Amino acid sequence: MAKPGRLGVGIIGAGKVGAVLGAALRGAGHAVIGVSAVSEASRDRAEALLPGVPVLEVQDIVERAELVLLAVPDDALPDLVDGLAKLGAWQPGQLVAHTSGRFGVGVLRPVRAAGAIPLALHPAMTFTGMSLDLTRLLDCTFGVTADAAMLPIAQALVVEMGAEPVAIAEADRALYHAALAHGSNHLVTLVAQASELLREVAVEFPERMLGPLLRATLENALASGESALTGPVARGDLGTVSAHAEALREFDAGAHGDVLAAYTAMAGATAQRAERRGLLTPDQAAGLRQALDTTED
Repeated sequence: MAKPGRLGVGIIGAGKVGAVLGAALRGAGHAVIGVSAVSEASRDRAEALLPGVPVLEVQDIVERAELVLLAVPDDALPDLVDGLAKLGAWQPGQLVAHTSGRFGVGVLRPVRAAGAIPLALHPAMTFTGMSLDLTRLLDCTFGVTADAAMLPIAQALVVEMGAEPVAIAEADRALYHAALAHGSNHLVTLVAQASELLREVAVEFPERMLGPLLRATLENALASGESALTGPVARGDLGTVSAHAEALREFDAGAHGDVLAAYTAMAGATAQRAERRGLLTPDQAAGLRQALDTTED
């Protein structure tokens, strides 16, 4: 027997996010009434994380669900919402939540016009699409956006999934998402570049060398912020930075050509922040900037 207040949930998009959040809502006692899954990978994921849940057409899911979770790529979301509105699919009183980081509830304007309740629930986490993500949700925060009267509903759904809700204003969604993408996605690029450089100098298992260093750096940065900053740029070690740049220029000439640009950009930003914190004198910062400008010629 369903618990009082439990919802019939429909999942549109059985990607890594949709399937996991559907499983989390199911674990909280809600009934997942259907999931859309087009690719074979999505069907396999739905079967693994949402066993027994039927794979249905999108319009059928919207027709049957009290809570519709739209877990589709950002660029696909506006057309999906508009298309379903033109079909008259949205229902008064229905909860409609999307998982996009970029958008708030403005993208769900057609939902609101139909009398349904728009919510934005974005998990600040990277997903594998496997059951281990359910455990990771316990340490995860969600950026939530909703009308003031409906914000408690959005927050309650997040708490039921075991995560922590953080309210994000509609006008701040793009900056919020940029912060997460910059911190997470670009970290992957930096690690890939560092690993590539280590392989170039015959380090067979770069992850063994980088792992302890990067984990300690991340923990220190999260605990102490910019006070954890160290290294040649923060010390104003112009000779070392110049040597790095020259070595990277030679590497790029025979490889992909993207490492020097990334190093230069991040070193420049680091120098600017170090000067602002008083770690570098104006002359040291100017010398670093000149050296970094020279590397771009």
